Amino acid sequence: EMKMKDYAFEEALRDARQAAEAHRTVRKYVQSWVKPGMTMVEICTRLEECSRTMIKENGLQAGLAFPTGCSINHCAAHYTPNPGDKTVLMYDDVCKIDFGTHINGRIIDCAWTVHFNPKFDPLVNAAKAATNMGIKMAGIDARLNEIGEGIQEVMESYEVELDGKNYQVKCIRNLNGHSIEPYKIHAGKTVPIIKGGE
Repeated sequence: EMKMKDYAFEEALRDARQAAEAHRTVRKYVQSWVKPGMTMVEICTRLEECSRTMIKENGLQAGLAFPTGCSINHCAAHYTPNPGDKTVLMYDDVCKIDFGTHINGRIIDCAWTVHFNPKFDPLVNAAKAATNMGIKMAGIDARLNEIGEGIQEVMESYEVELDGKNYQVKCIRNLNGHSIEPYKIHAGKTVPIIKGGE
C-alpha cells in the first residue's frame, strides 16, 4: 500500500513539474513580445496557442487550466476578453496576465504584471515584495490571517507618484491567494492579503 502511495505521489509530482515547465516557458515567451498597441484578444490568443503546444494539449489529460486573464488597470483580476473585444494595451496601462496549465489535473497557476511606464515601478515592486513576504511567512504552522497581515504591512509601506501626487499603495480586500486541488483552481483554503483577512 505504501508503495502505491509513493508511486501516486511521484506521478503527481512529475505531472506538476511538467506543467510548471510548460508554464515557465510560455511566460518567458510572452514577456518577450507583449507590447503596447496589441489587443487583449491578440495577447491571449498567442499565449494560449503557445501554451497548448508546450503542454501538448490532450483533452482532460493536459491543457489550459482556465481561460487566460488579462486585467487592465482598475480591474484587478479575472477579466478575459471575448472574441471581437477591441481593448488595446496602452503604454500607460498596468496589465495583470494570469494563466494556468495542467497535466492530469495538476494545475500550475501564475500571474504577473506587465507595465511599460516606469512611473508604475513602485507599484509593481510593492506587489513583488508583498508576495515574497507571503511566501516567506508560509509554512506548516503558519496562520493564514498572520500571512495576510504581513502582506498588507509590506504592500502598504510603498507609495507611487502619479501626476505629481503621492498615493499609498493599498491591498485589495477581496483578492486572495488560494489552494489548488486536482482539476479545481480555487479549492479549500484562501490566503488573505489584509490583516484579519476574510
